[in-house]
Amino acid sequence: MIVISACRLFLPPTARQYLSQIQRGHRIQKKVFKELQEQFRDQCAKIRRTECVGKRLHVGQITASLGLLGLAPVAVQSQYVKEGRTQTAPIRVAPPEDEKSPEAKFDWLQFFRLLLPHFAHLLAAVATALAVAMLNIKIPQLLGDIVNVVARSGEATAGTEAVELFLAQIKEPALQMVKLYVAQSAMTFAYIYSLSCVGERVAEKMRQNLFFSILRQDVAFFDAHKSGEIMARLTSDVQDFKSSFKLCISQGLRSLTQTVGCAVSLYLISPQMTGLMLVVVPVVIVSGTCIGSFLRGLSKAAQAQVAKANAAGDEVISNIRTVRAFAMEDDEMEVYGTELSKARQLNENLGLGIGLFQGATNLFLNGIVLTTLYYGGYLLSTSSLSPGDLMSFLVATQTMQRSIAQMSLLFGNYVKGIASGARVFEYTNLEPEIPISGGKTIPFHSFKGDIVFNEVLFAYPTRKNQTVLQNFSLAVPAGKMVALVGASGGGKSTVAALLERFYDVDAGSVSIDGVDLRALDPKWLRGRAIGYINQEPVLFATSIMENIRYGRPGATDQEVEEAAKAANADNFIRSFPSGYDTVLGERGVTVSGGQRQRIAIARALVKNPSILVLDEATSALDAESEAIVQSALDDASKGRTVLVIAHRLSTIRNANVIAVMGAGGTISERGTHQELMRRGGMYADLMKQQEREEEEVVNQGHGQEGG
Repeated sequence: MIVISACRLFLPPTARQYLSQIQRGHRIQKKVFKELQEQFRDQCAKIRRTECVGKRLHVGQITASLGLLGLAPVAVQSQYVKEGRTQTAPIRVAPPEDEKSPEAKFDWLQFFRLLLPHFAHLLAAVATALAVAMLNIKIPQLLGDIVNVVARSGEATAGTEAVELFLAQIKEPALQMVKLYVAQSAMTFAYIYSLSCVGERVAEKMRQNLFFSILRQDVAFFDAHKSGEIMARLTSDVQDFKSSFKLCISQGLRSLTQTVGCAVSLYLISPQMTGLMLVVVPVVIVSGTCIGSFLRGLSKAAQAQVAKANAAGDEVISNIRTVRAFAMEDDEMEVYGTELSKARQLNENLGLGIGLFQGATNLFLNGIVLTTLYYGGYLLSTSSLSPGDLMSFLVATQTMQRSIAQMSLLFGNYVKGIASGARVFEYTNLEPEIPISGGKTIPFHSFKGDIVFNEVLFAYPTRKNQTVLQNFSLAVPAGKMVALVGASGGGKSTVAALLERFYDVDAGSVSIDGVDLRALDPKWLRGRAIGYINQEPVLFATSIMENIRYGRPGATDQEVEEAAKAANADNFIRSFPSGYDTVLGERGVTVSGGQRQRIAIARALVKNPSILVLDEATSALDAESEAIVQSALDDASKGRTVLVIAHRLSTIRNANVIAVMGAGGTISERGTHQELMRRGGMYADLMKQQEREEEEVVNQGHGQEGG
């Protein structure tokens, strides 16, 4: 303990705060232990040669002392109340901030699980694709038979007998060719349809699983990942994987079978020409693969630049009001034009490369044809080869060459598909630390809504080294209104987020009616117990009726209208031509801020919550709208436990308790409005400052009117 006390002096303030929590008997998360232990190690490394209390300081002594305090990783636990009994449960541990997550790997097991329900369709697709390949191998042989018949008829003397002989000889191979073409068409239809069914159904299930997994993730997940990145995995990654899967199954199996089959056919037709082909073709294939790899890299760069240009345009369109407000249309057009020019140049370079590659490919193919005809003609002159065999060899050679070229291209598709699938499965397999459902619920008849924050310590998962709340304790009695005020960035909105259990505390506890939030069912907590209204509520691009009903999907039209009346929104809603069926624009931009806020209040009230959380619900409104919305909030707050986070202090004068948050996420003072004003502390200073600002605004308005 002496070692701990000595090293405590060298720790940063955040670590000292964690240590104080431990010494008071609080448990902390394992990730906090790791951070604290690392900080101890860092300090030990700096003072390793320093004599401390008569002994040399070692990391081992530090770790042993931490173990005495209950900080050993094996003992890291959290306690909470469940069903009237104290339970102990391990806390999920997030990876340290500086620990890089491993590269996503393709989950073959989950992929096969997705395929299993559609195994019959997959088997049919594979069988018919192989059948098409075998039929394609047979085509050159039948063509050779037909050419032999034609060649013999050309050598015969003209006459009726020659015609009859030709018709008799051509009949059998021609009928065989017709049957083969019909079978090939039928099998092609079968494998394309079967494979489409498999691909679309697997992609549908992948999207469903991914979307469900995303919905289950913690709010911290969305703090750390951009929405565009998440949507890319839901759309383009699934689409890329589906396309690659279908191509690899259909063309991959067909090309491999055709390559092997045609190689055998070539050897059986003419071993001499086959030997010549084996010398030339591999060299050309290797060269083509290298060029193709270069072109794929150029294609990726072009696609990335196109995506960058699209992102620039999307950002401008999404924020068109800001662009218009600052008259930045010309500047944004210049930025977008610059990105487009870069994309155009890269695509022109890609077109140049593809053109050269295709030109060289055509030259090679024509060279193969010419070489085959030349050498085949020589073998014909020596009677070593028939005309039909020459035609069969030529067609089989081209079939094999196309198949090899397709396989070289399929390798790139395979790599792209595996990478896309790995990104999809990475998010699908993520397990949230906070479940979206499951746990205890408090019966409505016994639910009071008594909220207690006890010695809470919290830092956002994306900013672990920045403590937002420390030693935060606050009681919100049932049926009372408690207001949180203070400077911006003091952690007021964090308190609301913890009450909604968007995040879990690092130490301490948050409880409702004596039950720790971690023991309660989050679905019940957010869906029935708490009504949450923030500063800028988001409405969906649907009708007003459906937006309000979003708070409780089972609510009747009458209940929705009653909630709107309670929120002082019924009158303006009915003033619209379509009333409650009025469709709002994206994010509710077609209604004013005050109207949008009142619709949000109705959405929160329709589920009749016992607890109401108002996170600066009127701070973004003008004076007139604020008065209307505040009146609705006052009516809605009656008989409920209310936690108000306020920027404008005039709106919380009647609160039962006002808590002032100071620096470091602690409460500096608390009391009623009158008590805090008499003390002349931070609250009184904030109140006087806002009164002066309001007077200046009024005086400026009078000055403009007088002018």
